[in-house]
Parts: sequence; C-alpha cells; structure tokens
Amino acid sequence: MAKQTKQLQTLWWDWLSTAERLLLSLHEQTAALTLRKVERLETIQPEIDGLLGKMAEIDEKAVASARGLAEEFGCEPDLRSLVGVLEKPEAQEVQSIANRVIVVGRNVQDVIDRNRALIENELEYVNGTLALVNRVAHEQQGPYAAKAQQGNLVLDNVA
Repeated sequence: MAKQTKQLQTLWWDWLSTAERLLLSLHEQTAALTLRKVERLETIQPEIDGLLGKMAEIDEKAVASARGLAEEFGCEPDLRSLVGVLEKPEAQEVQSIANRVIVVGRNVQDVIDRNRALIENELEYVNGTLALVNRVAHEQQGPYAAKAQQGNLVLDNVA
C-alpha cells in the first residue's frame, strides 16, 4: 500500500470487513423472517443496527480522508480525480478496492431491500388476517357472531 493512500485503503478494508459481518447478520435476518422467528429477529436487529452505524462512521472517515488527499493533490474529491493523479500501481490498488466497496455496498443494499420486502409482506399478511378476523367477528351469522341478548328472562316473566 502506498503511503499517500494508506489511510483511505485501510478505512475501505475495515468497511469491507464490517460489511461482510453485516451481510452474515442480514442473511440470518432473512432466515428468521422466512421462518417467522420473532425472538431471533429481536436479537439480530441490534447487531445489524450497530454494524450499520459502524459502517456509516467508517464511511465518514473515508470521505474525510479522500478530501484530504484531494487537497494534497489539488484535485476534486472524487474517485476518478484521485485515481487520475496517483501513480499507476497505487491508482490500480485504490481503484480495485473502490470497486470492491461499490460491489459489496450494492450487495448489502440488495439484501436490506429484500428483507424490507419480506417484512412488508408479513405486515400485509398480518393486517389481512386481522381484517378477516374482525369482519367475521362482526358478522351476524356464523360461529363467531355476537349472540343477541334476549333480555332478562326473569323480568320478562314478571311483567
């Protein structure tokens, strides 16, 4: 790793490592959602939230590092500009790690989106079930119908 981009590359490797742990937790979440294991979901969610927070923190540091490099080299603080001013071997390293970060970031987002869709489907299922139970409970016929009160038989007989 070249000296100039060492901090940025280290941050990206840390981000990739955290993203791998997050992907494992997200896949566990997918399994728990599919199997409807609420207890497991409740234990996984804080772990997922913590990993997402750590990734956001690392991302902020990487952005600050990239801005510092851009100022140092007198270029725009984006990947294309940074890669353009670096020596070829270092530029290839940076580009390679950046590509990994992009691919893994997309994978993480895909799994998050899939899990969100599973959660929304479960909520729709529960909502539909509750609506059905509510409708049946309020019907005047059937086994769940509210029994009509005939009044007090003793009072009717006395009257």
